[in-house]
Amino acid sequence: MQLAGRRVRMEEVARVAGVSLATVSRALKAPETVSKKRLALVREATERLGYAPNRIAGSLAGTSSPLIGVIVPSLTNAFFAATLDRMSAILEEAGYQMMIGQHDYDIEREERIVAAFASWNPAALVVTGRDHTRGTVAMLTGAACPVVEMWDHDERPIDSAIGFSNRRAGQLAGRHFAERGFEKVAYVGAILSSDPRAAARAEGFTARFAEDGRHSPLVITAAGRDIAEGGIALRQVLERQPDTWAIAFSGDMLAVGAMFEAARLGLRIPEDIAVLGYGDLDIAACTNPPLTTIRPPHEKIGKAVAEHLLDRIGHDDAERENLDLGVELIVRATT
Repeated sequence: MQLAGRRVRMEEVARVAGVSLATVSRALKAPETVSKKRLALVREATERLGYAPNRIAGSLAGTSSPLIGVIVPSLTNAFFAATLDRMSAILEEAGYQMMIGQHDYDIEREERIVAAFASWNPAALVVTGRDHTRGTVAMLTGAACPVVEMWDHDERPIDSAIGFSNRRAGQLAGRHFAERGFEKVAYVGAILSSDPRAAARAEGFTARFAEDGRHSPLVITAAGRDIAEGGIALRQVLERQPDTWAIAFSGDMLAVGAMFEAARLGLRIPEDIAVLGYGDLDIAACTNPPLTTIRPPHEKIGKAVAEHLLDRIGHDDAERENLDLGVELIVRATT
């Protein structure tokens, strides 16, 4: 694997693959003209080195573009929309434009987007979370530009990280339920198998609530993140654990859907069942009753990432950062 901050050259790929420079060039531009054996050698070398062809090398050799690649799991998720909006406002004023990609919680797709963005010699790359393929890690580690992992926090980021601990966000919800004296509770998470941040919140919630010998929470995986799935999840919880006192959801829209379904079932909130969301979307304060939720630092992340990149771009001696912005419990009337 190459050293961080230095772009891998095609000559290095040729040397590692044991083929000529011309073969590497043909393998990248016209793979059908290269034998299967040599093509496999080139592809293995490019993956090992984290090589990405530079699409603008001819006109801007040795320089970076004014483009910043930003990759998020979803463009329809309001969490990420607020972050992108704040980043865009700050970066555009400084003369940079964002290339935005979304991978729909598919890390293999994220790898393809990182490779595509890296080929444009960006001024910086921003990805969401800490869960990546080995190929993505290799490309980000070897990127010749600043790299930021956002919306999560870990002790050992690839380069810089700006976000918060999703596990601690879950623990905050679990502690709130424990302090309220709830006995049997549940956690509903959207597509937990493909969303590591929601899964971390579920783990934190379960571990914190179960302290001191409390009943282990029921964990349900919702098939999606929209309002309708929240209603379906509420019914699933009540079927599997009829005496549930309270439910924590991985997103506000799921929680709102559960509130609508509770009303249809004649259940009072919070008297019959308490509900807690995550995200503090605009709708959270407008439900009846207003929704208790966990507020992540949507806009603060966008501002911190943009300002960090402006400090780093073009300044090789600028310090990397590993920033935990924390989350906040917003107690309203549903718990």
